[in-house]
Amino acid sequence: MGKPGAGTTTEPASLVGRSERDRARNRLQLKRDFGSHLSAYVVVNAGLVIVWACTGHGYFWPGWVLGGWGVLLVLHARDTFWRRPISEREIDEEIERQRPRHDVGKR
Repeated sequence: MGKPGAGTTTEPASLVGRSERDRARNRLQLKRDFGSHLSAYVVVNAGLVIVWACTGHGYFWPGWVLGGWGVLLVLHARDTFWRRPISEREIDEEIERQRPRHDVGKR
């Protein structure tokens, strides 16, 4: 008799479960990292706006930091929440593309 889960995948059952757990942990870490990035953005930029307000309300120079960092924050959000994970099919296709090709007609 084979191991439980044998025949359903090319990996041992213990590795399949571990892989799912690792993927879930990685997703949670990405979300946590984004939360830290967002918090830093709010705190630092609020401080810059306060400095601007206390120095005479002239040209709104914090807008450059808000805009530039905001673009980077949006890109981070895209990677965290909207980018689909790499599938097993894509990994298999990439492995096939990297394998050396031999001329079929030559022997």
